[in-house]
Amino acid sequence: MATEHKNLSYYDESHLPDASEFRIGIVVSEWNPDITEKLLQGAKETLLRLGVKKDHITVWHVPGSFELIYGVKRMQKNIFIDAIIAIGSIIRGETPHFEFVSQATAQGIKDLNVLNDTPVIFCVLTDDNKQQAIDRSGGKHGNKGVESAVAAIKMAWLKKNS
Repeated sequence: MATEHKNLSYYDESHLPDASEFRIGIVVSEWNPDITEKLLQGAKETLLRLGVKKDHITVWHVPGSFELIYGVKRMQKNIFIDAIIAIGSIIRGETPHFEFVSQATAQGIKDLNVLNDTPVIFCVLTDDNKQQAIDRSGGKHGNKGVESAVAAIKMAWLKKNS
């Protein structure tokens, strides 16, 4: 497994751009809230620690990971944001539903990045079981929300400077 010996929360702050003027959006799935709210917490705490002003962080909730696509699209169109983090958690079940939702969500987020000018960070956990999700949302592998916040700052900088 790719993250077996890696803590997702490690980053070198000295190599990140000044984030004090960035506006970051976060769209969060309400499905598996014990996981997604920890990812949200990790992302928000990291953005604040790295200099993003509290009133420059906008959070919207949507029912599930599939709905992240529409939520992000509306955020891109309706408010000025430098980057958006899409947070979700899809845990494999007994039916193919996991495959359909995971694929559609990934493709939808990819499409938004291709079609629009606001970068979207994919912070959607696609895990085989609940323990894997726990391990990546503040457990032994760190918090993917932290990693996504760092990526959002880097992509916001790229957007403003390219």
